[in-house]
Amino acid sequence: MMPLLLCALSNRDMVVYEVSAQNQVKASVQRKIRQSIADEYPGLEQALEDLLPKKSPLIVAKCQNHLNLVVVNNVPLFFNIRDGPYMPTLRLLHQYPDIMKKLQVDRGAIKFVLAGANIMCPGLTSPGGALDDTVAAETPVAIMAEGKQHALAIGFTKMSAKEIRDINKGIGVDNMHYLNDGLWKLKGSTWIRAMGIAPPHHFKH
Repeated sequence: MMPLLLCALSNRDMVVYEVSAQNQVKASVQRKIRQSIADEYPGLEQALEDLLPKKSPLIVAKCQNHLNLVVVNNVPLFFNIRDGPYMPTLRLLHQYPDIMKKLQVDRGAIKFVLAGANIMCPGLTSPGGALDDTVAAETPVAIMAEGKQHALAIGFTKMSAKEIRDINKGIGVDNMHYLNDGLWKLKGSTWIRAMGIAPPHHFKH
């Protein structure tokens, strides 16, 4: 079962995250997070100082389902599940589209991915799909779609691209985050309001 980023909906269809803790991390932890992200996404290294400036507070918000959000200047930039690899939000990926390896689903799979379904192997191996043979199992990937320019989801592979092609059945990629899910809707100070908690003092203007 895939981790759910969308925890609940209110009567007004406002996304609500149930946050168990939010902490401004100390410098040593911030360095570790920065290095982990730099190692996972070498193409982002030059932009990291702008994205995760050393002088700006870095907040880690711990949510339901073992979801951790890395937030800087009110903006969620990365997330991970438990102690897994950090993955960029789709909004960040759209700004830096080449930092992740890409897999492509066919047109028929698009509506299912946008409904939160995991990515099945046949949707990647069909004529409209595309695989990158360098992708290993347990790798964060951008999920592209046939005929579309921008990624529609971020996934975490359950098997390698070669295994997806050879086995060609079952779930090939867990759908971690997709367009218009709860995480997509959290931007800027919206994430604070959506969480229903008072912002830390350094978020006040």
